[in-house]
Amino acid sequence: MISVLGGGVAGLCAATALAERGLAVEVIESEEAPAPVSLLAGGMLAPFCEGEAAPAQVVQMGLSAADWWEAHGAKVHRRGTLVVAPARDAAELDRFARLTRGHEWVDPGALEPDLAGRFARGLFFRVEAHMDPCAALAALRRQLAARGVRFHAGPARGRIVDCTGWAAAAHLPDLRPVRGEMLMLRAPEVTLSRTVRLLHPRFPCYIVPRGDGQYMIGATMVESARPGPVTARAVMELLSAAWTVHPAFAEAEVTATGAGLRPAFPDNIPAIRRAGERIHVNGMYRHGFLCAPHLAEALAGELVEELAPCASN
Repeated sequence: MISVLGGGVAGLCAATALAERGLAVEVIESEEAPAPVSLLAGGMLAPFCEGEAAPAQVVQMGLSAADWWEAHGAKVHRRGTLVVAPARDAAELDRFARLTRGHEWVDPGALEPDLAGRFARGLFFRVEAHMDPCAALAALRRQLAARGVRFHAGPARGRIVDCTGWAAAAHLPDLRPVRGEMLMLRAPEVTLSRTVRLLHPRFPCYIVPRGDGQYMIGATMVESARPGPVTARAVMELLSAAWTVHPAFAEAEVTATGAGLRPAFPDNIPAIRRAGERIHVNGMYRHGFLCAPHLAEALAGELVEELAPCASN
């Protein structure tokens, strides 16, 4: 038996990959734990855009993410990512272009009519995608339950795969928390069909359509272990950035806010770590939905190889 600790994106991806290889799996979730921080994610499957700041290893891990999620029941919107900047920040757009690949220069209004006349040029990452992270995780849970995978509060049995994020800090001394904050807005007057990233020297943001006039606006990245709700500063900055993309966001309804601590290693690269008999899948930083499938498949391959001699004896 393999006990996967944690029911967030890392845990559910790991449990899925292990179960698909015929291994006996259970998912252990704390009854007292809050909703996984994964539920606050944008659900952007944008490896090339992440390459602006992320190491090449993260980009490579994320290249197959959209296919993996689609194969596992998620509704993946393959509409690409549009990156824009106000005229005063045009240098940011040139910098972003130098640091990334997989893009082409476009007229933003030709892709998103709502942006016509607002931005002179933009970068379009055609192969990127987005999805609803809550719906994607719900699909994984349904599939695991259909395979007979049990979800419960413990105790764990057999091999332990720890996917508990920041809660695993006692086992991973170099893990650090990075606070992320987001807003959900209802803006029926805005019609965007793809993720739009707004570049800004101090508070860049992204806007992810959720359908029916709903948009996720994120996300601040603060080197802090501070718990608690979204700060007033984050709300003001995110709303200001959204307004810059489209003035109609000023009349939007704020339907939800969220804040959570994302776990990160010093190099910000998600990884599989071994500490004694415990295996950790952690350090997702802001790349959980992008990198968790790759790590899950790698982990499953390792454990199948390790457990094969036991099964043959």
